[in-house]
Amino acid sequence: MKYSGQVLYSLSGVAVLFSALSCSGKKEKSAKPYNIVYIMTDDHTAQMMSCYDTRYINTPNLDRIAADGVRFTNSFVANSLSGPSRACMITGKHSHANGFTDNTTCVFDSSQQTMPKLLRKAGYQTALVGKWHLESLPSGFDYWEILPGQGDYYNPDFIRMNNDTVQRRGYVTNLITDIGINWLENERDETKPFAIFLHHKAVHRDWLPEIKNLSLYEDKIFPLPDNFFDDYNGRLAAAAQEMSIAEDMDIIYDLKMLAVGKESRLKSVYEQIIGRMTPEERKAWDHFYDPIIQDFYSRKLSGKELAEWKFQRYMRDYMKVVKSLDDNVGRILDYLDKKGLLENTLIVYTSDQGFYMGEHGWFDKRFMYEESMRTPLIMRLPKDFDKKGDIPQLVQNIDYAPTFLDLAGVPVPEDMQGIS
Repeated sequence: MKYSGQVLYSLSGVAVLFSALSCSGKKEKSAKPYNIVYIMTDDHTAQMMSCYDTRYINTPNLDRIAADGVRFTNSFVANSLSGPSRACMITGKHSHANGFTDNTTCVFDSSQQTMPKLLRKAGYQTALVGKWHLESLPSGFDYWEILPGQGDYYNPDFIRMNNDTVQRRGYVTNLITDIGINWLENERDETKPFAIFLHHKAVHRDWLPEIKNLSLYEDKIFPLPDNFFDDYNGRLAAAAQEMSIAEDMDIIYDLKMLAVGKESRLKSVYEQIIGRMTPEERKAWDHFYDPIIQDFYSRKLSGKELAEWKFQRYMRDYMKVVKSLDDNVGRILDYLDKKGLLENTLIVYTSDQGFYMGEHGWFDKRFMYEESMRTPLIMRLPKDFDKKGDIPQLVQNIDYAPTFLDLAGVPVPEDMQGIS
């Protein structure tokens, strides 16, 4: 979908950035090519960022990007599923054109044209760290290190370029940032511009927080969305989706209520996940959760009371995972500032889709209401752009590839369906 009325302006003959960055924001073009730092999370919805919504959480580092740059208020994904969304972003094409239409049946054709390949061909160094989730191995990157599949929150495995798999000790959000900063500091060619793609596992289900953040937000009570107890009147197909907090949110896998003699559909998966913890981590985990588990089963909740209890635990866990994410965005910003890279770098923060935080009684993203299609998008622009504030024009994630190419002075291929 291409919105009408676009106005592009030229910096030394290169049309750059979105149409909303009008001529009034133009300065003299930098003598150096612009760097690109692209930070993408999984299932991080705009209402859980305080630069978009102040009801729930404070995200000071994400807010730094918005305050120093631009916030898109009508940003959408072309396909609200993790793998297909990532394929749309990297190719600038809709799912039917890039061939990756579904998480379960497709393998991304890595031989096809992608934005990182075109940047690399134009002289950029490119790196990818974190969640790939396209089944095939990455191509078009000078460096990559990716999580297998969804990856793990604790002591995760990483697949490296020589195709071996190593386990790294630590929390996945910190590790992805560590690897990215190490590449920037020690492995890149400083004579070349760079584009680094930091793809986080966070804030994906089942919302496992960093151990040090376990006790955060426990005293916070969240207001229920107005339509939390939606009866789906006239929308019966919606009621059939397996996204209900009341019915489908697993009491053990999602809400961590593991106890002797208690069963759930996803119990064995949860046990494998927490089995990756070190003994010290597991001790801290059990110390925190044991009293909550005991209290929960003693109350014998049901019906609306159980649904509301689930909602509160879900929101707290989600926020704890966002806290580590926001801290690591701050680490990246501070590193770029310390190294004098901040003013010549486009910094982008977004998510692969939106997410339901209790709206319609749901979690997840598998129904095409606005909460799942609308995604956060904030950018800190290079010093040559004066533009700050909100950008209301409709954009999609198929627009990222042509925008980055345009900024780099690389011709945008005609078969890309997004626009700069």
